[in-house]
Amino acid sequence: MNTPLSTDKDLWVSWDEYHHAIERLALKVYESGWRFDQVLCLARGGLRPGDVFSRIFDVPLAILSTSSYREDAGTVQGSLDIGKYISMTKGALQGRVLVVDDLVDSGVTLEKVLLHLRENFPDVTEAKSAVIWFKACSSVKPDYYLDYLATNPWIHQPFEDYDSIRPHQLSAWLKKGETKE
Repeated sequence: MNTPLSTDKDLWVSWDEYHHAIERLALKVYESGWRFDQVLCLARGGLRPGDVFSRIFDVPLAILSTSSYREDAGTVQGSLDIGKYISMTKGALQGRVLVVDDLVDSGVTLEKVLLHLRENFPDVTEAKSAVIWFKACSSVKPDYYLDYLATNPWIHQPFEDYDSIRPHQLSAWLKKGETKE
């Protein structure tokens, strides 16, 4: 499938571009010299970047569910929900934590999550943030970002196709692109 051309209003990202962007962001964080003890990814958008960071840096992965884009297949922002618990395999969130997400749009999620950490996790000694895309309209600047988007485009990420597909459509979905022999 071909990725449409990006404009000032729409940024279209292929799977290859998406994965390469995560790797480039990881390199940027590494080259900064700041070392962290754990990765906290913000689900859902930060799940893939968080997983990659956890593997590359060989640190534990923690997951905090957040959600504000639920309406119209994830295209309309509503009120922010932050999960009550952080999921991790062992121990507690502590030390230096890198909060990873795919993007910072309005900045509300990142701002509230960082406040949530300060208020509820006293063993976190330092928290920094890393995102692939930082939009100009954001109220907060992440510590690390790959691309600054001055025109605030809608970012069409490759996994968004799954927002509008349902289980009963999977058979047809899997057949698309198949060639008859």
